[in-house]
Amino acid sequence: MLSDGFHDVPDGKLAMVVTHFEMRAPTPLREVSLPDDVRLRQVTPTLDWYRDMFRRVGQNWLWFGRLKKSDAELQAQLFDPDTLFYTLAKDGQDEALLELKFTAEGTCELAYFGLTPAMIGSGAGRYLMNHAIRTAWERPISRLHLHTCTLDSPQAVPFYIRSGFTPFKRQVEIADDPRLINLLDKDNGAHVPIIG
Repeated sequence: MLSDGFHDVPDGKLAMVVTHFEMRAPTPLREVSLPDDVRLRQVTPTLDWYRDMFRRVGQNWLWFGRLKKSDAELQAQLFDPDTLFYTLAKDGQDEALLELKFTAEGTCELAYFGLTPAMIGSGAGRYLMNHAIRTAWERPISRLHLHTCTLDSPQAVPFYIRSGFTPFKRQVEIADDPRLINLLDKDNGAHVPIIG
């Protein structure tokens, strides 16, 4: 167990405070419309499509988890019949990632959720979250959950709370800085300086 106070993080590593959220029953939704030039679509992802979306949505926030996976590992996740993928397309270009993972235990994880910079601020995030919540609770689940960390957008935590999620657990994660192991470019995540 960590004691109170400061703790050194080794050079080349990142430390993130991870907050876990859950929803135990469907929440009332604040309805919004999609912008006229945006459409929601379900996707059967290929490796290339998924890696491109994952990078474009997450590189500024240093998302790296799926970038560490081999083709075989990632393909197994993408072809899991209990996982659904959606995107929002604008002018023919996909600009969002929604990944819902259902389990036999009657839970659903909102595994990934995010928009590219081209979509942020358009109201599309609320629309996509409403879709995620509706889609999850259409199945016989007892819990919808997700986690985010301090590397993510500062808008993420308040957005999840406004969406009806309740924080229930906090952890610290230590991992290799993805910019130093060639998963992301050095100029990604400018809000987190590289040390090491």
